[in-house]
Amino acid sequence: MNPFFKKLFSSKKNDPQNHVSSFNEQQAQEEDVQFIDHGVTTVSLDHIIGSVGKYYDFDSQFKPKKYVSGKRFLDIKKAMREGKNLPPIKLYQIRNDYYVLDGNHRVAAAKELGRLDIKSKVIELLSAKKTLENLLYLEKKKFHKETGLSQNIDLTEVGKYNFLEKQIKKHQHHLTNISGSETDVKKAAQDWYNTIYTPLITLINNGNLVKYFPKRSVADLYTYIAYHHWERTSNRRYGIGIDRLIPRSMETFRSVMLEKDTPDYPEMKRSVTAFILININASTEMKIVDKLFAIEEVQEVHSVHGAIDILVKIILKRDFLASDAETIAEFVDQRVRKINGINRTQTIIPGLSKVKERFAC
Repeated sequence: MNPFFKKLFSSKKNDPQNHVSSFNEQQAQEEDVQFIDHGVTTVSLDHIIGSVGKYYDFDSQFKPKKYVSGKRFLDIKKAMREGKNLPPIKLYQIRNDYYVLDGNHRVAAAKELGRLDIKSKVIELLSAKKTLENLLYLEKKKFHKETGLSQNIDLTEVGKYNFLEKQIKKHQHHLTNISGSETDVKKAAQDWYNTIYTPLITLINNGNLVKYFPKRSVADLYTYIAYHHWERTSNRRYGIGIDRLIPRSMETFRSVMLEKDTPDYPEMKRSVTAFILININASTEMKIVDKLFAIEEVQEVHSVHGAIDILVKIILKRDFLASDAETIAEFVDQRVRKINGINRTQTIIPGLSKVKERFAC
């Protein structure tokens, strides 16, 4: 059979294993469950992943399967389009995931209409099982309750939410001192998030630091840098030098960031200029010149006479953790030396440069 038609007729929609998650299967894995009634709240549809008793009736995208009543689904969708007031659905919550107890069709209709959230009556099952996932969830829950922060901060190590909470309390003390009156911890937490956490997160993202730690979150890197830079004040080598961007005091950092217009935070990337002296096989000179000039980071290519054959000017972006020598060496090794016909290279990094404005790249 033609692969296209084979794929069409064996669609996942007809796969009995293609369904939303089962609440009962997940509940069986929990221990010492405590039920907490959160009343009526708004829940993101992206977090509703399963059903209590009808998980086989909906595919993995929460679309009704063919044998499910189409009329009921269409009636609910019509009511939603017309803005009619439908009752809240009922959900069970296990950590960050939600399972439908009542209202599967309303969830399916809301998802199909592109809604982002839905009004829900939520009962949470809080497990005391000592798994990393549960411990992190409980820490995170406590952190958000104590600080009142609604913004999501995802950490992957136990104990780090406690570190952030202590940092916020120190900031609360600082705000109290400079204002002369007691600062509420939730106001201090929001100020910390806006003037300390967000700017440093922006710096980390601008430096593309996360790529060096694929199993860590950007919040993990915040806690790592904040701890070593503001708690231990240890001398750590970060390639371009984080000391030039982040003061040794958290509150001094805040003061510096307050003077900047969001999101005009300093980049953690800087460019580095270098010259590469290249010896080649004379017969392949023009081909090599063309290949070098086609490389994005190469700014200039010159065929010269004397002890070398080709002079190349490059401008590279430094990464947060990489030194100039490492950045250049990797580029020359991976992009330049692999060109056929190049015999030898030598790299020169200028210590001081002066460029007349009309000649600047």
